[in-house]
Amino acid sequence: MKKVYATLALALAFIAGVGAYAAVRDWHDLDAVHTQVAASIKAMERARAANHYDMLGHGAKAEQLLRDTEKELGLAIDAAKAESDK
Repeated sequence: MKKVYATLALALAFIAGVGAYAAVRDWHDLDAVHTQVAASIKAMERARAANHYDMLGHGAKAEQLLRDTEKELGLAIDAAKAESDK
C-alpha cells in the first residue's frame, strides 16, 4: 500500500509541476512533461494491479485525473506548436 501512496504522490507532483511551470519557452518543455505524465499513468496502472484494484475508488480516480492531464497537455502542445508557427 505504501507503493500506491508513493506512486500517487509522484503523479500528483508531476501534475502540480505542470500547473506551477511558469516559464514555458516552447512546446518541447510541455512535451517533456507530457512524457512524465504518461510514465505516471503506467506506474499507476501497475500500482492498481498490484493492489488488485481495491483502493476504494481512489486509484481509479487518480488514474483518470492523470489521463485528463495527459489529454490537456496534448492540447496545450498543439496550441503551442500553432502559436510558434505564427
